[in-house]
Formats: sequence, C-alpha cells, structure tokens
Amino acid sequence: MNPWLITLIVVVVLALLAASIRIVKQYERGVVLRFGRLAGVRNPGFNLIIPIIDRMTKVSLRIVTTVLEPQEVITRDNVTVKVDAVVYFQAIDPAKAVINVEQYREAIIQLALTTLRSVLGQSEMDELLAHRDQINLRLRQIIDEQSEEPWGVRATLVEVKDVLLPDAMQRAMARQAEAEREKRAKIIHAHGERQAADTLAEAASIISKQPVALQLRYLQTLVEMAGERNSTIIPLTMDILNALRGDKTK
Repeated sequence: MNPWLITLIVVVVLALLAASIRIVKQYERGVVLRFGRLAGVRNPGFNLIIPIIDRMTKVSLRIVTTVLEPQEVITRDNVTVKVDAVVYFQAIDPAKAVINVEQYREAIIQLALTTLRSVLGQSEMDELLAHRDQINLRLRQIIDEQSEEPWGVRATLVEVKDVLLPDAMQRAMARQAEAEREKRAKIIHAHGERQAADTLAEAASIISKQPVALQLRYLQTLVEMAGERNSTIIPLTMDILNALRGDKTK
C-alpha cells in the first residue's frame, strides 16, 4: 500500500478523533444536537460525539451575577426615582436553556429590566424605601414564573441596590422628618408638664391635710436659700404665717 495513502488515512482518523472529543467541566453540561435534534445532555468529564453530525453546546450551571442598568421609574404616587438593581440567576435545565430561548442570559436580563419597571411603577415611594425586601421577593417570583418553566433558568435573587431621589424630594423628606421630630418633642414636653402638674396637685393635697408638712417644706426651702450667700433670709414661724394667712382671708 502506498505510504502516502496510509499517512493520509492516519491524519484523517486523528483529525476525526480530535473533532469528536469534548471535555465538559464540572460546572457545565453539554447539550448535544444530532442532525438538528436533541440527542441528550452530557455530564461532566470525557465525552465523544460524532463529528459533523453532532454539535455540542456547553451550558454553565453556575450562578451568574448581572448588574442591571439604572432605571428611571415613576412610582404609583408620581415620584420619579432612579433605581439600581442586581439579579442572580442560573440555568437549571440546560436543554431548555439551549432549545427554548436564544441567548438566555440576554433574555433574562431584559426580562428583569421589564419586571423591575413594572413592579416599581405599581409601588409607592414609601413602600420602595421601607419595604424593599417585599419588592425584591415580588420581583423574583414574577421572573421565575416567566423563565423557570419555559426557559429552564431560575432567578435565585433579585435585589434593589440603591434608590436615588430628586433633590427637591430629598429636601421635602428632610423637612418632613424635622417636623415629625418637633411634633414628638412637643408631645413629650406636654406629657412632662402634665405629669409635673399632677405631682404638684398631689403634693398640695397632702400638705393641705398635714400642716406639719408645710413647716418642713418651709425649713427645706430655707436650707436651699441659705446656699446662696448673696441673699438675706427672714425666717418666719408658723404663727406668723397663720397670722398673714388670716389677714389675707379678712
């Protein structure tokens, strides 16, 4: 046999063998199409396919992190906000991710953007600021409903990272917070005045029933006044106080 022919056959066989070898990594799955039809999903490791007839598409099963573009959204109470969000998703069914959708990563990102604008447009600004965890849960549920079963892609987490408010709205919220604090301060002060008045009324009732208590209070006041050395104190006895009180009564 012609040695050139043998060499050509060996080269062709080696080329076909090299074209048939596929290495699938641990975090991947290989989707094989034979004559354009699904022939199965290959597991990680060494795999052989039929050259020219088979085509393998590798799908990563790792979680993909994508930062969504900042979106300007008008909330339900007509406030324009700028929202930054991040979405985490992964392919759970490699065959569906290849067959049912073209470029599933781009598809899930566009779906997340559309869902983000829709959900935030149905929420009020206070809800967006105070109950962000509920909005994140609603976003993930809506994305999963539209992508998990038909596309084989699951959104593991959707987070609204930051909410940027207009300057005018920030100033209005600052004034509102200041007014709320002033309101609470006035209420606390009023409660303190009422408690003080109740305590004074109770003390006056006790003193009126016990004249000795008035004398003790008078002596205590003298002691407190004695601490101020720039004052002249004229002590009065209970007889004088009673006499003065009797004159006022007349």
